[in-house]
Amino acid sequence: MIRVMLVDDSVIIRSLMSRMLKGAGDIEIVAMAGDGREALEKARDIQPDIILTDLEMPVMDGLTAIPLLLQACPRTRIILCSALSEKGADITLKGLSLGASDFILKPSALTGDDNKENFRNGLLARIYTLAQRPSPVAKLAPKPAADFSLREDRIGVRKPSIIAIGSSTGGPNALMDLFSRLRPPKVPIVITQHMPKTFTKILAEQLTRSGTIPCHEGAEGMEVLPGHAYVAPGDYHMTIAKEGDQLRVRLNQDAPENFCRPAVDPMIRSLMGIYGGGMLGVILTGMGSDGLIACRQLTEEGGMVLAQDEASAAVWGMPGAVARAGLCSMVAPVPELAVRINNMMGV
Repeated sequence: MIRVMLVDDSVIIRSLMSRMLKGAGDIEIVAMAGDGREALEKARDIQPDIILTDLEMPVMDGLTAIPLLLQACPRTRIILCSALSEKGADITLKGLSLGASDFILKPSALTGDDNKENFRNGLLARIYTLAQRPSPVAKLAPKPAADFSLREDRIGVRKPSIIAIGSSTGGPNALMDLFSRLRPPKVPIVITQHMPKTFTKILAEQLTRSGTIPCHEGAEGMEVLPGHAYVAPGDYHMTIAKEGDQLRVRLNQDAPENFCRPAVDPMIRSLMGIYGGGMLGVILTGMGSDGLIACRQLTEEGGMVLAQDEASAAVWGMPGAVARAGLCSMVAPVPELAVRINNMMGV
């Protein structure tokens, strides 16, 4: 059984979560708490596998509780339950930086069976992935680790004309670590991080503060400039188009790919139409396999792919997929990836 603790000051939300999770059969609700202090007292003794917690609570809020919970329960993974607002996005990203593994939007405003089922599926996918168990949402399930070989023939290829980064679960922390180490390249950086609207704007602001590269949430028609980074906005695929001598952001709400919108694959595909293999793909932590198809095409065109390693990734789904496919020239922790990128860019 996967042992889960629910922490929320709303009895209604705790009851809703409990009913959803008990139906899974192999998830046990081992405790509930109405605030961070109560959660900490119970978690010390129970040592749950997963804690699903609200952030805004009386007595002790989630941000205060996260580092204390992780200190008391070092093997526990924390999923944040967040509101879809600028304030909710801001405190959620702070919570992730404090050690929470993932987040999901609150179900408080959900109506209708379809919305509740989508929320349940998203929650179960996160729980099973973080608990490293096979998921009933099979196409989002983590795959077992396996040996992989590196594409050493790509080492020393020409300097990339653009850098494309894909990430999901655990991605905000990995991205902030990466940006704190990157020196401004003389080419653009484009990023697809699986996040809802509002959150991507806050993420871009945090990435700007974490390093020396200005980062923007992509907007329709925005010019893409060297030395700047652009994050795909939530609920939109971000592609890049060349118009004369200028690169511009193009957004669309085409069907999700790999169950995601934004998705990594359409972003990289659009860049290949401009640069062919003359670009660098970087796949960081995340569940699923978004980016695999486009990265395979990229390497066939002579491009290079780097991926985060299993030991440092929150979830080795996306980077594991490209590594196991034999597409990567390097599989390493974020600090080593940053060194390689800086060296490739000559900065």
